[in-house]
Amino acid sequence: MINPTDSLGVLLQTQGEVVSQIQNDVLLSSSLWVNIALAGFAALLFAYMGRNVSAGRPRLIWAATLMIPLVSISSYLGLLSGLTVGFVEMPAGHALAGEEVMSQWGRYLTWALSTPLILLALGLLADVDAGSLFAVIAADVGMCLTGLAAALVTSSYLSRWLFYAISCAFFVVVLYALLVEWPQSAASAGTGDIFGTLRALTVVLWLGYPIIWAVGVEGFALVQSVGLTSWGYSALDVLAKYVFSFLLLRWVAANESTVSVSGGVGAFADD
Repeated sequence: MINPTDSLGVLLQTQGEVVSQIQNDVLLSSSLWVNIALAGFAALLFAYMGRNVSAGRPRLIWAATLMIPLVSISSYLGLLSGLTVGFVEMPAGHALAGEEVMSQWGRYLTWALSTPLILLALGLLADVDAGSLFAVIAADVGMCLTGLAAALVTSSYLSRWLFYAISCAFFVVVLYALLVEWPQSAASAGTGDIFGTLRALTVVLWLGYPIIWAVGVEGFALVQSVGLTSWGYSALDVLAKYVFSFLLLRWVAANESTVSVSGGVGAFADD
């Protein structure tokens, strides 16, 4: 029996069939449920931690960090329900050419929403100018969307890697801002120490995502377990989102007066 496909080459299966496959893979399903539980806990914790934050720029940072686990809950529910999961047939040249591979494409949409929030919080912390913040967030969204294209294109193995290369190019723009430009703004804003810690955490963890893609079933398929790959992404999400947000919000709540002094993006919030 030939499975019909849509225009993207995604094999059409009912959500019930997808959910059944997810539930039958303990490694895969556990990677999603654990993240939902941690995201829910993080959202409640961040709401409590930011209850007394009142000034403009600190309040914006708190709002951004609070949205991160809320977006993640929606994302992982989408994956568990089968709403944002599909199967793609790998093109000729791929290690699994002709085989159907599960694609958790909803992760890319989530990253397109959650990673800009992380960058927004970092930009506000460093008090960067609005133009720089916009450019970096735009590059970040481009990185996520071209990553989605790399995961879903089935017409050509080369096209998958071309989209991957473009996504990495967008990533370089983000890295340049985090490593070169924004530290100077953070030092001027008096937030250099905490920014340095969060920058290191973000850069190291974010580098893990393209590495997992490359070695997983979507790339070279050196690791062919979707469950193991999903755990890799989920572990990075926990550290890059919830641990990051906790460290940031704890510092902001204790140093609200420092963060409130504004000259860049924060000027829009404190007027």
